[in-house]
Amino acid sequence: MKERGNIPLLLNKDYSSPSVFLPENLLREARRQKSIPECTVPEICVLDPDGDLVDYLLQKGEAVKNKCWACYHSNLYSFKTGGTEMGIIPCIVGASYAVLVAEQLFVSGCKYLISITSAGIIGHPSSNKRFALITEAIRDEGTSYHYLPPDAPSILPQTFYKKLAVVSAVGNCPYFEAKSWTTDAPYRETQTAISAMEKINVCCVEMEASALYAFAAAKQKNVICFAHLTNTMAQAEGDFEKGEHFGSIDTLNLLSYLLKRIL
Repeated sequence: MKERGNIPLLLNKDYSSPSVFLPENLLREARRQKSIPECTVPEICVLDPDGDLVDYLLQKGEAVKNKCWACYHSNLYSFKTGGTEMGIIPCIVGASYAVLVAEQLFVSGCKYLISITSAGIIGHPSSNKRFALITEAIRDEGTSYHYLPPDAPSILPQTFYKKLAVVSAVGNCPYFEAKSWTTDAPYRETQTAISAMEKINVCCVEMEASALYAFAAAKQKNVICFAHLTNTMAQAEGDFEKGEHFGSIDTLNLLSYLLKRIL
């Protein structure tokens, strides 16, 4: 086995040095090429990796494509919850893609980013709630190592921990606190890896949180990650059930609850 210092992923990292390639410069060129006006996206944005909530909102006529979003790789839609305008981007799957989009959102006017992703159950929670507020994520992907040193934890920003985690035990709160495992290789979730996660009280496995939290820590941005516990990694038929309208109603209720506490 190679020593850690010889692993290419961990070489040539200067965490205090700015990037030469900047998201605002990419978006400048995208606006020029695609004739997109200089305007801002909603201050609160949602990543919807499964795309189910966006599909539901479009079917209901409650979302419209946002004309200010200049990303080459995705579409952003605007909708309202409780009178508050929000932006939402579907199908942002995986750590590198999620952080690429997050970087661009925060230079486009976003101030709060909420990720709500489906997750596989590792350790069954004592609560019957199906949304987990991810307070810590195990860094088993590559993107976070470009933002934080290898020994740094990937955790929910403390300002949000104080606002959100402290009320998670309340009966009407739609989520509970949990530790997740972020992987960029879902089809390499071996029993050896799963058993190791069980030993450190990991609740679920997903693909974005550790990188998003590393980005948030490095850039001092407001990011909150949730896992929607929907499956046991397809170990039996009938898995991946999310609820009414593929979980969209529950997700909207979660967002309404959050808005009252983060704004």
